[in-house]
Amino acid sequence: MIQSINPATGKVLQQYEELQPHAINQKITQGHQAWLDWRRTSYAHRAALMHQAAKLLRVQSDKLANLMANEMGKPLKEGIGEIEKCADTCDYYAENAAQFLQDESIMTDASESYVHFEPLGMVLAIMPWNFPFWQVFRFLAPALMAGNAGLLKHASNVPGCALAIERVLLEAGFPLHVFQTLLIGSKAITKVIEHPHVKAVTLTGSTPAGREVAATAGKNLKKTVLELGGSDPYIILEDADLAEAAKLCAKSRLINNGQSCIAAKRFIVVEEVYEQFEKLFVAEMAKAVMGNPLNSDTTLGPMARHDLRDEVHAQVEKSIGYGAKLLLGGKLPDCEGAYYPATVLADVAKGQPAYDEEIFGPVAALIKVKDEAEAIQVANDTVFGLGAAVFTQNKARGKRIAATELEAGCCFVNTLVRSDPRLPFGGIKESGYGRELSHFGIKEFVNVKTVFVA
Repeated sequence: MIQSINPATGKVLQQYEELQPHAINQKITQGHQAWLDWRRTSYAHRAALMHQAAKLLRVQSDKLANLMANEMGKPLKEGIGEIEKCADTCDYYAENAAQFLQDESIMTDASESYVHFEPLGMVLAIMPWNFPFWQVFRFLAPALMAGNAGLLKHASNVPGCALAIERVLLEAGFPLHVFQTLLIGSKAITKVIEHPHVKAVTLTGSTPAGREVAATAGKNLKKTVLELGGSDPYIILEDADLAEAAKLCAKSRLINNGQSCIAAKRFIVVEEVYEQFEKLFVAEMAKAVMGNPLNSDTTLGPMARHDLRDEVHAQVEKSIGYGAKLLLGGKLPDCEGAYYPATVLADVAKGQPAYDEEIFGPVAALIKVKDEAEAIQVANDTVFGLGAAVFTQNKARGKRIAATELEAGCCFVNTLVRSDPRLPFGGIKESGYGRELSHFGIKEFVNVKTVFVA
């Protein structure tokens, strides 16, 4: 049984029967049959349906944001923004897929030679709960526009969101079974990956989950794209606009109640401006309004589950036990729901969870360093490599550090790390491999075929 539970109240919203093996196989077979026709459709036809999906998302944004608030605690304003981003991505690929995948002519000794892009077939998407619509649409928009079919195994705590995505596509006119939600638990994933009709897998989730999926897919010689954990460093140099940096750093740390792979997590500040930044940053973090995500003034809702909240608190307490200093928050609130306050730790050092691990909640780690060189060394001293940012009023300096010094897939200067459908998104090291979004993302799940005519 799969349950949808409101993290603000702990009450069960709805229960769903988990699909049994025969039903899973039936859906996969139906999806494959649907794909055989879908792959032959024109880009113009797919684009018309994708534009319609974007229109429906915008019309239903309030309802869908409410669903996210109830299932995983996202504040309403953020939920509405997430739906708009999904709609923008649908429009982006509807408008650009044909250009991204047009044949590429290459001069050889042939009378004609070129590269042709063809869909692979059904792609399984294993998606997390933290951005229950965005994570899915950034996969499905390019995958479906490329002519693939999609299977969604969503996180088990957001089944309502998973089914809502399928309904939006059906209402938009997409053929039955071209995109399907599989209401299954994690134990059923292996058999789905192994099914001969499933041609590739994309996963957004934890590094351990990525290892397991990659191992199964690799054993079956199937392509994977993995977007995994992150412990994003934000470097604040002595010439940064400290007030603006503090504001943006706090915003990044608290997005989605602190539950984002690319949220800022480690704030690395040169000693010359450390005390001033610390004061400004703590003040910004303290502005967070914790409360019911359905309230319009709430900026920090509950975490998605009680066990996740308790894990974050354990990391905070262990870090303090190993020498970190608590500047803000860090105490379990006396109320129902999986709430955790905006928290700031100082004196964070190697050997503490706040330094070594990803803390997936509204907890910021402040790290003092001597200079730029040490800041870069500390920023890269992590197994992760998803996002990173540097704050300096010298743009040339910021560009050099972002482009050539920081070990991450997405590096930003003087602003917070975020995804954009026009730019490739993904990580290195234990943050995964492959890219989503941009023209790079749509080419992950196609056959890059050489055609040579003598």
